[in-house]
Amino acid sequence: MEPAKLRHSFASIMSDQGVPIETIADLVGHAGTIVTEAVYRHQLRPVITKGAHTMNTIFGDSRHG
Repeated sequence: MEPAKLRHSFASIMSDQGVPIETIADLVGHAGTIVTEAVYRHQLRPVITKGAHTMNTIFGDSRHG
């Protein structure tokens, strides 16, 4: 398997397991999260979605109140 595909698979697996984007960025060798978000955007959706659901749980969903 090509190194780029391995990195994408790795980022996807980490994201699916709820690993924070900052950690994923560090593990794939990015200095910050901007490149990680741009390159792996589709793999990071589960982490972002989980974070949004967590914030809604903590602060309430303003769309329904």
